[in-house]
Amino acid sequence: MKRYNSNHLGRLLLIVAVALMGTAFHSCEEYPDAYESTGGVPEVVYVRLPAPESADSLITAAFMENTVVLVGKNLTSIKEIYFNDQKAILNNSFITANTLFVNVPKTIPEVVTNKIYMVTTGKDTVDFDFSVLVPAPAVNSISNEYAHDGQEVVLRGDYFIDDPNSPLSITMAGNLSVPAENILSVEKNAVRFVVPEGAEKGYINVSSIYGTSRSKFQFRDDRGMILDWDNLNANGGWRAGNLRTDDPVEGISGQYVYFSGAIPGDLSDWNEDGFSFNLWGSANGRPEGDLFDIDPSTALLKFEVNVLDGWSSNALQMIFTPWETNGTNSYIADASVPRGLWSPWKNESPFTTDGWMTVVVPLKDFKYDHTGKDIGAAGPGNFGGLTFFVYHGGVEGPASSPQICIDNIRVVPAE
Repeated sequence: MKRYNSNHLGRLLLIVAVALMGTAFHSCEEYPDAYESTGGVPEVVYVRLPAPESADSLITAAFMENTVVLVGKNLTSIKEIYFNDQKAILNNSFITANTLFVNVPKTIPEVVTNKIYMVTTGKDTVDFDFSVLVPAPAVNSISNEYAHDGQEVVLRGDYFIDDPNSPLSITMAGNLSVPAENILSVEKNAVRFVVPEGAEKGYINVSSIYGTSRSKFQFRDDRGMILDWDNLNANGGWRAGNLRTDDPVEGISGQYVYFSGAIPGDLSDWNEDGFSFNLWGSANGRPEGDLFDIDPSTALLKFEVNVLDGWSSNALQMIFTPWETNGTNSYIADASVPRGLWSPWKNESPFTTDGWMTVVVPLKDFKYDHTGKDIGAAGPGNFGGLTFFVYHGGVEGPASSPQICIDNIRVVPAE
């Protein structure tokens, strides 16, 4: 067995120790600001934005969910931090002795003091003057864009705040105010109200104590109308659609197209007569080219729908075709033809609606084949015709016999 004398072993241990010390010193030099909790109290000198180019821009307020940087001394002594009465999440990876990156909490404060409270490792509390800004209401959508006067609707969005000292208010197009008694309930993300008499087409404004915002849609929007079944129809196609006005439901604005019949649950068959229409631009007398003149990548397809009797299988396939396409249905099962798929029953089966509702599908999501495989969206020049057809979709469900009423199919810009 090989032996080491004591002098040789001592020299070896000394070399190892020096190497380890060198590594430790190197680590400290490489990460001089690595987090290490400290005692004492913090001192915040100012608050700034996180972008390096904004490092010299001092701020005294920020909107909820924005990132801010506290700058000062001994910030590693902070164990908890609050904006007003709302606790923020601390990440030690973004804390050094002199800077602390933190997101302003997304919950609206209940008690507003306009201060940041820093709780230390020693349980001391230090405060700093800083205000949390709450955005004006975000008005993203409405349950039914074509609701009649006197009907209940729901606005959806965020920051709907009904302050006792400054109640939330709604103004329709034409400066028509919604009476306070028509506003039935207010939650942070939803407002339920009754459409007032005399409501007109246009944007809706919602005002809270934090400001006023305009809707990202137009109420009773008739821009980009493709099919309303009164003035614009699908005549010329193999199936122009079964039209109704009041059976099984009252039309939302005149005639609507009506789908009905039995749908298999195993994706094995289709019911083309009962659940489809074909708008072929060239056969219908539409101008040559696409049905709309806006960029498909930033456009929305919208329509109103009323579903009865429970829908639980097959997707509503929405298929745009070139203007010249006619006299064929081969594109329906053509795996190279992209389309939009709407299968609301996947989240709520069987699916029905409580009256008419508005459906919104971005055209950038018209990118699937008939089985649900993503094949990429089509470009301009492929939007001169439109077929709706309940078929396949790639997800099986129980066989069903729904009644699906559809009206006011349109393409509008996303706002």
